[in-house]
Amino acid sequence: MQSLTTMQKLLHVSPILAAAIWALVLLLLHVFSAEKRRTFLGHLSLVALGTVGVLELYLMRRVGADAQLLFSGRVIVDAFAVQVGLIVTAGAFITLLLSPSYLERHEIDFGEYYPLVLFSLAGMLIISSAADLMVMVIGIETMSLPIYALCGSWRRKTASTREEASMEASFKYFLMGSFSTAITLYGVALVYGATGTTLFADLSVLGNAAAGKGLLLIGIALLIGGLGFKIAAVPFHMWTPDVYEGAPTPITGFMAAAVKTAAFAAVLRAFTAGFGARDLAFGTSGWTSLLALVAAITMILGNLAALRQQNVKRMLAYSSIAHAGYILIGVIAAATPELSAEARSGVLFYLWAYTFTTVGAFGVVAWMGSKDDRERTNVEDWNGLAEERPGMALAMTIFLLSLAGVPPTAGFFGKLLLFKAAIGNSGLIWLVVLGLVASVVSVYYYLRIVVAMYFKEASAETGELKPLPGGAPYVAVALATTAVLLIGVLPGRLWGYAARAIMGF
Repeated sequence: MQSLTTMQKLLHVSPILAAAIWALVLLLLHVFSAEKRRTFLGHLSLVALGTVGVLELYLMRRVGADAQLLFSGRVIVDAFAVQVGLIVTAGAFITLLLSPSYLERHEIDFGEYYPLVLFSLAGMLIISSAADLMVMVIGIETMSLPIYALCGSWRRKTASTREEASMEASFKYFLMGSFSTAITLYGVALVYGATGTTLFADLSVLGNAAAGKGLLLIGIALLIGGLGFKIAAVPFHMWTPDVYEGAPTPITGFMAAAVKTAAFAAVLRAFTAGFGARDLAFGTSGWTSLLALVAAITMILGNLAALRQQNVKRMLAYSSIAHAGYILIGVIAAATPELSAEARSGVLFYLWAYTFTTVGAFGVVAWMGSKDDRERTNVEDWNGLAEERPGMALAMTIFLLSLAGVPPTAGFFGKLLLFKAAIGNSGLIWLVVLGLVASVVSVYYYLRIVVAMYFKEASAETGELKPLPGGAPYVAVALATTAVLLIGVLPGRLWGYAARAIMGF
């Protein structure tokens, strides 16, 4: 691993710097521009994301299969970090394509919206490159604090009940997020007390020797709790339905896709690179046993709770919880040395598929517009949509089938690759079978929306459909739909990229 000059080090972290600098520029432009001219901030934010994406693509070619350790080994820039960066940047791009029309339609006056998305993106990029527990925590907080504010960004010139729900969601997320941070930091402190280090590379070397230390086991358990909040795993999921429902819908999609992707990058780094020693993972008190239990109850509760939801955003929230359980199967399988590369690649592939599917689904929900003082999020609001807007109905059907894991969508191959990797460990077969059963159960509540769109007629109570204005929402949904179908029809190329990204992990 060659030593780098200061300029080369800055180049390797240039996507993080670009996101933060663009956020500051947009914030200043918001402050010093007239209110009626602030609409250009949305267009400029897309340029900012394009800049970040170009830098990520440049790093992908420059890094290759090698990994560069920076800042005394606390930051790692490898193909995995770059691909995670591309995933969250893609999620942010589709989110901000939807946002100007959404803010206009709902008369939301929150000019800090675009800078906060970019600040959150910078935190996600830090997480993807974290090679140290403290850097990981810094990245999580940099990502989370803007999201807390964005959840409460439904701010209009005239007060409304919808604004109260948004502020309640923001406060609830902030309050529970603060507890999560405290738990995570206490876990980091205990890990440091037991091992004398927070570097993942050092923890992996010390793992077998420190496996029996109670202090370390408690620290790992606390980290599972803290990170479990970020990925919305049971029993740390309580905030998810209310926050997803109360937040502006584009931000809900951003949380469900990009935030979850970054959080799983942290989980994968910490538990397979830091705590991946066999005795630490598979001993009598190994973290894989605890994580398997969390994955099981997450899949069960997420899917069962989604069955009874009449609100589409809450249904997708519980669906997101269930998907956290599926991805955890891949994380657990990655602790098995002979399955590690395949399982990590499967997780990365799944995150690609899940991100495009989720932002696309919430994009259609956002596009539906409003009815009176609320969004059109009840299942009956979707009655007859296929007759009036067949293109959007088809796109939503594709997203729902992908979430259910029906071929030939991206979600099908995501689950296939995850389960295939996990089944190589005989101790995880029960978890894979549970995942398959849970996936079958999920088909019911996804198809409820499809039935409403295609087989039910809109009633007078449904009201006139007033979708978001402009062409950008259609472009956003079209991009997500195309990605879901391309990944599903041609999964081999993305699987190859994911496999190469893991080579330098």
